[in-house]
Amino acid sequence: MILPIYTYGQQILREEAKTVDIDDPQIKALVDNLFETMYKAEGVGLAAPQVGFSLRMFVIDGKDIAENHPECKDFKRVMINPVITNRSTETTSLEEGCLSFPGIHEKVPRSVQIQIEYFDENLIKKEESLNGFNARIVQHECEHLDGRVFIDSISPIRKQLNRSKLNNLVKGNVSCKYKVKTNKL
Repeated sequence: MILPIYTYGQQILREEAKTVDIDDPQIKALVDNLFETMYKAEGVGLAAPQVGFSLRMFVIDGKDIAENHPECKDFKRVMINPVITNRSTETTSLEEGCLSFPGIHEKVPRSVQIQIEYFDENLIKKEESLNGFNARIVQHECEHLDGRVFIDSISPIRKQLNRSKLNNLVKGNVSCKYKVKTNKL
């Protein structure tokens, strides 16, 4: 089922998500809905809070950006209760967007390499070392689980330059090709 994506201004995007009970029989259905919603919106990653579920899980599929980021070609993951256990001190700033912020793209500094532990879609515990754009995508999605969004990491000047776009999102003035949930009544 395709779910509406919550846009900037929705309270759930600022809340710390709850740990997923891995015995919950509805996890598989939510994973399927997250993938279906993400593909319909032409996204690369989608966290449960972005569709109104305060749960520590997200899905990723990097195949659509593999032309510019070859390491993403086969990078398809479900990450449940992820924990970044280590980050490199080396960072790089690259442009990012977010399905909860249609029309806004900004350069965001992120660690070049991370170590992460999580449960996959089969509820098997995994540990991975990721680098490059794969590490960037995972860091972006993990922030959603902590009530943070990518604009929290941009410079104050860039935030000010985006102020009118952000205000429009808060007011529910959104134009995009996918279904959204806004503050607009």
